[in-house]
Amino acid sequence: MRQARFEKPDFYRSGTVYQLLPFQFMDFGLGRKLVVNEVGEHLILSNAEFQAFVSHGLDQACDTYLDLKTKHFLYDSESKVPFDLLSIKYRTKRAFLAGFTKLHIFVVSLRCEHSCPYCQVSRVSTDKARYDMSPETASRALDLVFRSPAPEVKIEFQGGEPLLNFERIRQIVEEAETRGAASRKSLEFVVCSNLTLLNDEILGYLQTHNVLVSTSLDGPAFLHNANRPRAGNNSHELAVRGIRRVREALGEEKVSALMTTTRLSLQHPHEIINEYISNGFHSVFLRPISPYGFAVKTARSTGYRIEEFVEFYKRALDYILKLNREGTYFVELYARLLLTRILTPFPTGYVDLQSPAGAGIGVAVYNYDGDVYATDESRMLAEMEDKQFRLGSVHGDSYEEIFGNELLRTIVASSCVESMPGCADCAFQAFCGADSIHNYGTQGDIVGHRPTSDFHKRNFELIKHLLTLYHSDSTIQRIFWSWVQDAPLGQLTEGVPQ
Repeated sequence: MRQARFEKPDFYRSGTVYQLLPFQFMDFGLGRKLVVNEVGEHLILSNAEFQAFVSHGLDQACDTYLDLKTKHFLYDSESKVPFDLLSIKYRTKRAFLAGFTKLHIFVVSLRCEHSCPYCQVSRVSTDKARYDMSPETASRALDLVFRSPAPEVKIEFQGGEPLLNFERIRQIVEEAETRGAASRKSLEFVVCSNLTLLNDEILGYLQTHNVLVSTSLDGPAFLHNANRPRAGNNSHELAVRGIRRVREALGEEKVSALMTTTRLSLQHPHEIINEYISNGFHSVFLRPISPYGFAVKTARSTGYRIEEFVEFYKRALDYILKLNREGTYFVELYARLLLTRILTPFPTGYVDLQSPAGAGIGVAVYNYDGDVYATDESRMLAEMEDKQFRLGSVHGDSYEEIFGNELLRTIVASSCVESMPGCADCAFQAFCGADSIHNYGTQGDIVGHRPTSDFHKRNFELIKHLLTLYHSDSTIQRIFWSWVQDAPLGQLTEGVPQ
């Protein structure tokens, strides 16, 4: 009897009625539904396909069925393999929890010679040296840093202007290097500075100890000087000169810049992007004003509605995509963070885009006076005379008392989007995050109210916009993957996953 080499396709199809795996969904316009599962895999289905899928009537021979099965929206056998794969993906998404607190922020001084109206840290004038971190406070804070089980530790110096207390930066770097060698922890140092006080001595030290630099660049001179005033009206000139000097001394990639969007910025998205490109940057982080410190007092002149920021962001992103189409590799970094969560199984480490949020468990802040906070925002609230989120002090509280107390447990529990009202059933749950401190600062409640939350409005609109762009244009798909892979289009790995 003659036997066929392969059976017909029907032989290999499961005869078992398929079962649904957990997912969220939302209307995506144009007769479509977006479906997203627990690990962030997503598909866009027609309304007819969606109805057939949830009614257990989808044809097993169609491509949509195979896509849903491959991405773990359904299973149709007794095998446990789909669940094993899902659990691996879930653990990968939560890999940021491993090692506990990795980022440690030292506020070495509140003093600053700028008078930025949107400043979120309530800086003080340069003559108030009592707002500097002391040697004892620095050492005690390092005691806590090196109690963290994280094998890789990043120490970031903030202010005010941290270079006004450069002596303390020296102490912390050198003590940390000694302790790091003994504990076999790898260390990274970053100083956040306006670069006004930069000199050859400081540059030499940063080079010797491999300290990275982060600065502020809000746009061209007219915008930067308006946003970041100082005596002499030359903050832009000094920032650009400082960026150039850091690159010459430390290397091209040793300096990064952040911008803050003010009301004046809203009218100049193209000029801001062009300023970054003209100063040798390949990326920009478009961020809104934080509702803390002097930014609250000056909201009438610098503030805006979140809807205005979203419109500004979309205009800027359109321009950035145009530049990429024309051959200029340039990345919007918040989009990269969101796209990494949307398109890959990997976490980003960005504390506001994870569940639970990274407050305390991903980042800790040591204020100049020794008080410890779970986030920089909670430290800002404290400078506004609200110390509700103070975890303890390096002077008198142990590591266990600071990082194991009920307050931090409450902060963590209130930032799990899987159980938060308005987030638990949201299709963007796997892509977004939570910010308990922002909720409290803007709404008076750490859980917050999603329909009136600026945090929610911004992320919801930006995620939806990125998904819409991604699924509307194959060139944009390649650009977005080039951002995720951090490679210009010409170097992008062939084949963009769908």
